[in-house]
Amino acid sequence: MKTVRALLYRDIVASVFFVALAFLSLFFFVDFVDEVEGVGQRGRTTWHAVLAALLELPGHLYELAPIAVLIGTIYTLSRLAQTSEFTILRTGGLGPGRALRLLATLGVVFGVATFLVGDVVAPAAEQQGVLLKARFAGPLAIGGAGAWLKERREAPPGQPQAARSYSVNVAGTGGGGVMLGVRIFEFDADGALVSRTAAPQARVGADGTWTLSDAELTRWPAAREDGRPTVEVTRHATLDWPSTLDERVVAAAVLPAGTMSTLELWRYSEHLSDQEQANQSHRIRFWRKALYPLSCLVMVALALPFAYLHARAGSVSLKVFGGIMLGISFVLLNNLSGHVGNLQGWTPWVAAAVPSLVYLLLSMAAFTWLVRYR
Repeated sequence: MKTVRALLYRDIVASVFFVALAFLSLFFFVDFVDEVEGVGQRGRTTWHAVLAALLELPGHLYELAPIAVLIGTIYTLSRLAQTSEFTILRTGGLGPGRALRLLATLGVVFGVATFLVGDVVAPAAEQQGVLLKARFAGPLAIGGAGAWLKERREAPPGQPQAARSYSVNVAGTGGGGVMLGVRIFEFDADGALVSRTAAPQARVGADGTWTLSDAELTRWPAAREDGRPTVEVTRHATLDWPSTLDERVVAAAVLPAGTMSTLELWRYSEHLSDQEQANQSHRIRFWRKALYPLSCLVMVALALPFAYLHARAGSVSLKVFGGIMLGISFVLLNNLSGHVGNLQGWTPWVAAAVPSLVYLLLSMAAFTWLVRYR
């Protein structure tokens, strides 16, 4: 059995590696051509374009891992079936259950590797890519009205009117962790606007203290004795604003979702829930990221029935083409399930798990039918 395991694992791993390499080469070329357009602007060189394209590769590898596993496994099993090697292995004692266990073990290994790429390598590379673009392409603007964060501070015992809530708007980000176009709105317990702080730049410390540069603080204190409202406007070269919105929460709000790990997605969704903000999309994104590595296990299960197809049922190239179509359909269903789940308010883990469950049931049904009747 060690020989059979070594034969299958060696061939499958080699096939998956070359399929992933082919896909990554194609995506690198596309990304490089897209980055070349900015060469010569603001000191940007060809090397910077190459580096930007390279930093995109871990994210592409994470997204393509299940498809590469599916195509590579289908190619190996189809080739073994066409040359009758798999038939010899079956007559030598490789039963359906044992074959399924062997591939399931390999699928778990592929899943662990996918998790490490998606949770460690890809977020770090994505962050460096964002910083590189901000360095040469200028500040990174956040679409729409920018990113909004909320914070609520409870009042001390016996002072209900001292409760405060804050709405923070960030228009964009610059290099070195600088936030641009920061506006902080303070509201009292009745929802009335108390103050507005605006600053062109701000930084967030590890302890959650915001340091605003060239800040303008506008306050609306209580009305004067004659009933006329008052407005106080002060300017500060540097203004510190203590907050529970630490750098991790801010980074999750202003940076692309690809820069967040599974744990960071969970923390940010919990923060949104605590602040009574909509978190359905982030919960679905968390569960999709948490369950995505299991797609590799589903893909090897989906590829196993191809080993039991008769050689005359189609050439290896035809089966590989079928694998590509299955992989594309899985990606489409995975994205569609996330969007529909967000719109319809589905339970987040259900919306994330539906595509994998559908394809796992499909693979097991095909495998059972082929073993019984073919």
